[in-house]
Amino acid sequence: MLLTRLLPGLLFVSGAVAADPELDGAQRLFTAWMEGQMTSKGLPGAVVGVVADQKLVWAKGFGFADVAAKKPMAPTTQFRMASHSKLFTATAIMQLREQGKVRLDDPVVKYLPWFQVKPAAADDPPITVEDLLMHGSGLPREAGSHWSTLQFPTAEELKNLMPERQAAFSPEVRWKYSNLAYTIAGMIVEAVSGETWAAYLQNHIFNPLGMAASSVDQPVTGLAVGYGRRMPDGSRAIMPFVDAKGMAPATGLTSTVEDMARFVSAQFRRGKMGGAQLLSTGSLREMHRVRMLETNWTQGYAVGFSVRREKDKIYVGHGGSYPGYMTQTYFRPDDKIGVIVLTNAQDAAPAEIAMQLMNSVGEAVAKAQKTPAATVPWDPAWSRFAGVYRSRFGDTQVVELNQRLVVLTLGGPTLENPLQLTPLGEGRFRLDGPTGGAAVGEPVRFVESGGRVTRMITGDSFADRVPQ
Repeated sequence: MLLTRLLPGLLFVSGAVAADPELDGAQRLFTAWMEGQMTSKGLPGAVVGVVADQKLVWAKGFGFADVAAKKPMAPTTQFRMASHSKLFTATAIMQLREQGKVRLDDPVVKYLPWFQVKPAAADDPPITVEDLLMHGSGLPREAGSHWSTLQFPTAEELKNLMPERQAAFSPEVRWKYSNLAYTIAGMIVEAVSGETWAAYLQNHIFNPLGMAASSVDQPVTGLAVGYGRRMPDGSRAIMPFVDAKGMAPATGLTSTVEDMARFVSAQFRRGKMGGAQLLSTGSLREMHRVRMLETNWTQGYAVGFSVRREKDKIYVGHGGSYPGYMTQTYFRPDDKIGVIVLTNAQDAAPAEIAMQLMNSVGEAVAKAQKTPAATVPWDPAWSRFAGVYRSRFGDTQVVELNQRLVVLTLGGPTLENPLQLTPLGEGRFRLDGPTGGAAVGEPVRFVESGGRVTRMITGDSFADRVPQ
């Protein structure tokens, strides 16, 4: 069974899709692909959503929230979000940091005097708050056998077991995912704010964003039934409701596609912290920037968020896995496009679904909402700037290339990705390039004398024109 909800916003008007053949085709393409996934994998249900800046512009349910009752999935269906909880814990820490109550480079023990762990090496530095948030602490992944027993420890039990925990690595040696680390981070939120983690989220994130359907470790009405992996005989076990207890800051969140869309939209806002602006522009940028790389350099971790690069696109987000549920969120900060995939099956592979959703509907939405950048028309007189410029460090050539100017270092090993001179008007240019080397982003101007171009000034340096 399929259920689609079209929300008013950028591309949908009064519940109807605005005329856009590419978007319509992308929706139908993804729907057909997703229906195939549901059938071939025997998935019980899923809900997907696409966010464009401040709007949830498309949300669609597939299958059932309760197979036995044939209750269809809907954008309002609630799911255990699992490790998406870490995004909220990281946001809380960054909010407290903006208020001057927490420093990321402070040792954890400053806020939790009872915190101690057996170090990986005798000369290890103290574990810092930042180490926790970027999974660089070296702490064990878990706090016990709770994923096997489904009996999670209380906060008090966590405190008591910490002296017996052995760090697997020294701090910042390598990226190592740790639910225990984020549990400790949540305890810092509680110690500094004086509120429980659940109360802090309610007061400082849920309420400001209008996330009325989100909660922490509550067996709420409207929660999708969670199903285990498909067994060889095709059956799926119904999973019990599991309370994360003391580990809620790592894995205890419950939410919906609609509420998670509100959280994704908050990542695209700019301004000072306050109200629906959860964090300042600077803090949001910090949260989206890689701080700890996987040792194979394929992806990394920022503050709360994972970051990956696919071809020429950067994806920020997080996934989650909880008994009976798997979830995934991705967004592209530059395009202000995000996707959310929530499933109620232990083997649904939501990250794959999310990437296909981004590559189809997400790309169509990005294209539809993209405003063409204002450009300065080509002036044929700029051809006079083409030529060779010499400095003490080498020769550079400005080449006219199909009504644009590019910059080559003479003797360079490749022609790939040359620097470009983007016209700004009034004879001024900006040096643009694929990497942050050279004077990328800085102004370029030309000096003329006696009707001849004599010098190119790039940023703060200059090169003189070689007479032809």
